Amino acid sequence: MKKYASPLSFLWCAVLLVSCVENKSPEPPDPTQEAMRIHQAVMTVDTHVDINVRNFTDSVNYTQRLETQVNLPKMEEGGLDLAWLIVYTGQDTLSPEGYSAAAENAMAKFDAIHRLCEEIAPDRIGLALTAAEAREIHASGRKVAMIGVENAYPIGEDLGNFEVYHQKGARYVSLAHNGHSQFSDSNTGEADSVWLYNGLSEIGKEAVKEMNRLGIMIDISHPSREAVMQMLELSKAPIIASHSSARALCNHSRNLDDQQLLKLKENGGVVQTVAFPAYLNTEKSEARAAYMRGLREAVADSLGLEWYDRSQFASLSQEQRETLMENYPKVRQMADSLATKRGDAPPAVNVSDFADHIDYMVNLIGIDHVGISSDFDGGGGIEGWSDASETFNVTLELVRRGYSEEDIRKLWGGNLLRVLDEVQAIAEAWED
Repeated sequence: MKKYASPLSFLWCAVLLVSCVENKSPEPPDPTQEAMRIHQAVMTVDTHVDINVRNFTDSVNYTQRLETQVNLPKMEEGGLDLAWLIVYTGQDTLSPEGYSAAAENAMAKFDAIHRLCEEIAPDRIGLALTAAEAREIHASGRKVAMIGVENAYPIGEDLGNFEVYHQKGARYVSLAHNGHSQFSDSNTGEADSVWLYNGLSEIGKEAVKEMNRLGIMIDISHPSREAVMQMLELSKAPIIASHSSARALCNHSRNLDDQQLLKLKENGGVVQTVAFPAYLNTEKSEARAAYMRGLREAVADSLGLEWYDRSQFASLSQEQRETLMENYPKVRQMADSLATKRGDAPPAVNVSDFADHIDYMVNLIGIDHVGISSDFDGGGGIEGWSDASETFNVTLELVRRGYSEEDIRKLWGGNLLRVLDEVQAIAEAWED
């Protein structure tokens, strides 16, 4: 006998159908659209971008889409709002002659940055000396430049030069780079266990006090571990690591270990996670670097350019360094393009590896003490954030990982500018 459903069963099915439709979970928001909204809403700050003075002339400058990783067109394309342009000088002998030559190089870079902001493109970029000025320039629709000094070596032994640098616009200074300076041991001492001071020199300790007095942020990215711990003890103001990552994830002397990170949190400072392959994932970076080294040498040879590995950098003359830095973006770009067409290329360190370090440090020391940097045009750049035009990809990865707009605002410069405000407030209230 054929069975038929009762009217009640039809009604029950209808109720269930309506209930299922009404209770259907809403589609998750598109992370790309949300990331675009957040990226436009926040001011993005990159705390470490190297420069070459040859790109700050009337005929060749940052108004053009140069092969450099950072310039105004690429900043505009990627939504990078503020770049800390770096006055970098390599390490040389600890002598009056060495200091004098380095000082000349440093002043040329200060002048180049001022020229860009005051003569070449004042309608597109402005130089800020405070967080408030940075926000005002950004609100005007222009890009923002601030100045950091990588290596206090060109200051010589006259502490009064810190004030000169401050007047030129320097708002953070690192006391050493790749080599022991007159102020501090460098992280590079880990390679041979040779140290000059076991931390800071006596003049280095005085430099900490002088920077506190002037309102200059102290940068701990390149000095030795012992020097870093001493600066964190001595400084009356919060400290920054302008471009470093987590040593727990990548055991490189340029990174900060957990003890240093926790001490930095206690100090009130911030670590600016750096998009430098070798400081993010050693295994991937070394495999990729070995492969790319051959490609870059081949590209440089085809262009008739002198080429040196980064391990040779310290032994080069200043002229050779400047030439290498000028040619590096072109060679790198061409080699990267070739690598994408080859199936045997090892995977590159990417934005996900970068965000892993952000996650780790946020979990360890909190969202208020972590930021973002690239080290563009100084060796930085990863797959997905290879230059300023790809800056949005960092925000997108952060959104995918569940960071809120407020979190991302802090990571993209809010924390760093908060530290600058605090450092300058301490200087204003300074009493000898």
